[in-house]
Amino acid sequence: MKVILIEDELPAIEKLSHFLQKYNPNSQILGVASSIAQAVPLLGKYGEEADLLLVDVQLEDGLSFQALDQVSFFKPVIFITAHSQYALEAFQANGIDYLVKPIRYSAFEAALDKFRQLSGNALNQSQNTQLWQYFKKPSYKERFMVKIGEHIHSIATSSIHLFNTEGRNTYLILEDGKRFITDYKMESLEEIVDPALFFRVNRSFMVHLSAIKDVLVYSNSRLKINPTIPFKEEIIVSRDRVSRFKEWLGGTGET
Repeated sequence: MKVILIEDELPAIEKLSHFLQKYNPNSQILGVASSIAQAVPLLGKYGEEADLLLVDVQLEDGLSFQALDQVSFFKPVIFITAHSQYALEAFQANGIDYLVKPIRYSAFEAALDKFRQLSGNALNQSQNTQLWQYFKKPSYKERFMVKIGEHIHSIATSSIHLFNTEGRNTYLILEDGKRFITDYKMESLEEIVDPALFFRVNRSFMVHLSAIKDVLVYSNSRLKINPTIPFKEEIIVSRDRVSRFKEWLGGTGET
């Protein structure tokens, strides 16, 4: 059994390697990638030869689906993650498994047993495509850690109304108007929050749908947002984002 392992945590790599040898001493890991940048060429080189892909959903530089989207072949995939937001039951019902960290050997063994059954039943490209598309739904960040004095607090993403960049700092602003510095830059935030709920209106602001009280026509074909919370600075939708903002606000588009 030839396997490609896409995982960015060394302890997980070591555990999965050990589990593979325990399950099948003749198994062979063709290569390991810890990022999208590494995974793409690895899949290009060994993808056709591999029997199975063990893939962590969240890699150090984004979601692994970005790498998987770039390959033309179809191979069984067992996804691995620290979270369980996906439709686990539907995934398992189709014969490929989804392992949640910390991974137990019993769960790993059951997943490999399913893979063997899958191989025997010759999963066709159409079935694999359907599974692939179904589980391309990304996982968005549900909480942010912020430091308050010597304490660290967990903030639910659903309570964040605005993200605002001032100088080198980026702030998250809550529904009660409180604001906290976050380590994430605006570009990174665009990748990890739900685009159905958050929209980056200009270089400095990203707004939550529930933070918008109303929208006014503004100068130079721009729009002005009146937020539901008191805020001194004007929040302007830049001209090049107006069309997409209207689509997003109307529920027909994303960021």
